[in-house]
Amino acid sequence: MPGFKHCGRLSKVTSWLVAASLLTGIALSWNAGTLLSAAEQTEGKQAKELPAAVDRQVDYVRDVQPLLAARCFSCHGPDEQEAGLRLDRKFAIKGDSGFAVVPGKSEQSLVVQLTAGHDPERLMPPEGKRLTAEEIGLLRAWIDQGAQFPAGNDQDDEYLSLWSLQPLAEAAVPTPDDPDSWIQNPIDAFVLRQLREKQMTPSPPADRTTLIRRLSLDLLGLPPTPAEVDAFVGDTRPDALPRLVDRLLDSGHFGERWGRHWLDMARYADSDGYEKDRPRPNAWRWRNWVIDAINHDMPFDQFTIEQLAGDLLPDATPDQILATAFHRQTLTNTEGGTDKEQFRVEAIFDRVATTGA
Repeated sequence: MPGFKHCGRLSKVTSWLVAASLLTGIALSWNAGTLLSAAEQTEGKQAKELPAAVDRQVDYVRDVQPLLAARCFSCHGPDEQEAGLRLDRKFAIKGDSGFAVVPGKSEQSLVVQLTAGHDPERLMPPEGKRLTAEEIGLLRAWIDQGAQFPAGNDQDDEYLSLWSLQPLAEAAVPTPDDPDSWIQNPIDAFVLRQLREKQMTPSPPADRTTLIRRLSLDLLGLPPTPAEVDAFVGDTRPDALPRLVDRLLDSGHFGERWGRHWLDMARYADSDGYEKDRPRPNAWRWRNWVIDAINHDMPFDQFTIEQLAGDLLPDATPDQILATAFHRQTLTNTEGGTDKEQFRVEAIFDRVATTGA
């Protein structure tokens, strides 16, 4: 029939296509089965590699702590915390890779996975005798039972709860039972409460001469001149006292007075020390930087950052570079016969102690 002239050829082509499709389907099915089988085998292999938890109640002090002390504390204990991980304190069992111990889920706990050898590149312990299946089972049971630490183990948490480590909060201003005209500002209310708790009464207000003498000595370290005393005593304006305080704070002597405390802590000196005690002709530049920073009310974080690493700040200014002379405020030994390495180490220790203070 004319309509089926190429029927034979089409049948052959169709047959080849069908055969190819069948072969492809078989191959894909075989590959999928192979991949699935491999995944199942890997999962099964991992499951077999993870020892079972022991079937008994596990105590941290009796069972777990001796094991960790012998195998883990050298790297993850009180002295060393590699990768930020510490295993002897409950609050510190989170390392750089996350929580090493997930209470109730030992199979998800990194410490179990690594001690079982799941990651060949991160074995625990990395050297020496590996944990046995029984020992890993102890860890698993302890974690599955809630990873309980003994009472008192969180003593570091008590340290972290100290008032000085808490975020700032606005304190309620005390309200005395009987109003007292002595209270001029909120600070006075706190002072008055403490005085009354100690069964003390405030001193009477100081006269003008006493006030200016106290303020000048406190803020500038210098007594007021007779002319300054007369001017303040004769100032009848209601804001005479705040004006005096502002004037003293604006004085260049304020930075000199209060900068001395920082200069002393930083070991500032105009000479090298030791027997030679040679002068340091440019030491005053850093001294003046400290004074100027205080007089300009530089924020304390900026004040410390510039001294520790001012030269490393982006587009560091000459003043920021000068601030790092903080690191140079140590003794210099130029005597004959000195051990340079010993002096270098002593200077480093001095700087570490100074910075840490």
